[in-house]
Amino acid sequence: MSILKMTDVHAGYGGANILNGVNMEIGAHEIGVIVGPNGAGKSTSLKALFGLLTVSEGSVVFDGKDVTNAKPENLVRGGLSFVPQEFNVFPAMTVRENLEMGAYVRKDDYRHLIEKMFEYFPPLRDKQKQPAGELSGGQRQMVAIGRALMMEPKLLLLDEPTAGLSPRYMGEIFERVIAINASGVGILMVEQNARQALAIAHKGFVLAGGRNSFTDTGQALLDNPEVAESFLGGGAKH
Repeated sequence: MSILKMTDVHAGYGGANILNGVNMEIGAHEIGVIVGPNGAGKSTSLKALFGLLTVSEGSVVFDGKDVTNAKPENLVRGGLSFVPQEFNVFPAMTVRENLEMGAYVRKDDYRHLIEKMFEYFPPLRDKQKQPAGELSGGQRQMVAIGRALMMEPKLLLLDEPTAGLSPRYMGEIFERVIAINASGVGILMVEQNARQALAIAHKGFVLAGGRNSFTDTGQALLDNPEVAESFLGGGAKH
């Protein structure tokens, strides 16, 4: 069963379209990865999904409901969370306070979820009283993802979660993505580290010029010589 379906979505900025008919569909427990060159519409797709940009044509269906141009706060309550690439933590707040902010609309006792985030991201446990702004880039990304998970979303949107990270933290973030997905959370992420991301993806979407160039399983895209040559910087690797 699909958790998300974008059909022929057009969207952009100031009346100029960046997306010119994007189509995506992922299952409830899948990892989907969006790759492509700069300016292809990758991050724009996530923003259109999350109600941060107006969809001028096409539709977005999430969890069986048409949510085209729905407000982000309503999408969060409905089970959709988004981690932007930048400005994704409150730097003056502690790690624990950042996680608590992720549960701001919950009416129940969410303390067990904070403990769950420390299990997902062990480095944060010892730093829970430290301001998030003092953390490394990789640790800040863990805080941002943890905060988004405090609402127990059905689908998590991640915009460039490994951008600017060291190889060590890049690997850790990908490992956490796999673990979060294994717990039952669907994930759709934009990634510049295309090979590593496609290697863990159930579905891959290659965008160019605001449209789908290729859509297939992650492994099939890695094995596709045309995709490798045009978008992955070389021949297919097995």
